[in-house]
Amino acid sequence: MMQSASERFKSARLAAEQQRTELMQARTKEVLLDAYWNSVPDAIKRPIHWTRAKWWKAIGNVRHFEYEHRRELMRRVFTALRFNAIDGAYAEFGCHGGMTFALAYRESRKIGYDCPMWAFDSFRGLPPKSLSQDEHPAWIEGALKTSLPRFHRMCRLAGMKHEEYRVVPGFYQDTLNVGNFHQDMPERISFAYVDCDLYTSAKSVMRFLASRIRHGTVVAFDDYFCFAENALAGERLACAEFLKENGTFIFSPYCQFGWHGMSFIAEDKIYWKRHDRSLLREVSF
Repeated sequence: MMQSASERFKSARLAAEQQRTELMQARTKEVLLDAYWNSVPDAIKRPIHWTRAKWWKAIGNVRHFEYEHRRELMRRVFTALRFNAIDGAYAEFGCHGGMTFALAYRESRKIGYDCPMWAFDSFRGLPPKSLSQDEHPAWIEGALKTSLPRFHRMCRLAGMKHEEYRVVPGFYQDTLNVGNFHQDMPERISFAYVDCDLYTSAKSVMRFLASRIRHGTVVAFDDYFCFAENALAGERLACAEFLKENGTFIFSPYCQFGWHGMSFIAEDKIYWKRHDRSLLREVSF
């Protein structure tokens, strides 16, 4: 689709503003580093360097652990979907940092599973907590923010062309409101990656997915094992309520990833009911 002149001008202005901001940040960093090296005594620098090296090593190990676990999840899921001929879109709900979205793109293309790519995020960080089920010490309003220009930049760095993916910006209570008719949305989803942290956000996502997942769809919850100390909360509660209220699917456990995430294969109960009904009780969530 051709952009209008005003849209091109707006995009160019945003790019220029982003470039100026990055240049200012780089200059500020350079000034601070010069001041550090020229003014701080060596007796103070040595313990600082030792602590910094240890810290970066620990952070690097954690990042490597997170990256490899998610990459392996993507490889397994897309391989299974392709082998089992389950078609549909990849939909990611919560795209902070862009790492998982980029991994999904790379791993799907490696094995020839060229699914449509959809990114859903507010791009303004977490919304305010509205229910007790949203309570968690790590979920703070405005946290985990990745701006839309930065997300597009991460996608370009991952080798994605702009026409290869779609972005739906905004809070889920607005963009995924099933009471409104959304013509321009994926109709069939083969892999849903839910990383929206809050219970209310996950609830909106699951309502949206109810008519879009099929037998064989994989649903992964990034924060499935993130829970509150005094209540059932978060994505796990939203998942359990969806299965109870929907009545169409069971979720068969698939792959755990990291210490926090869990994935499931959606299976239509109608196929289980054709067999001994006692089997359904054995595999129910």
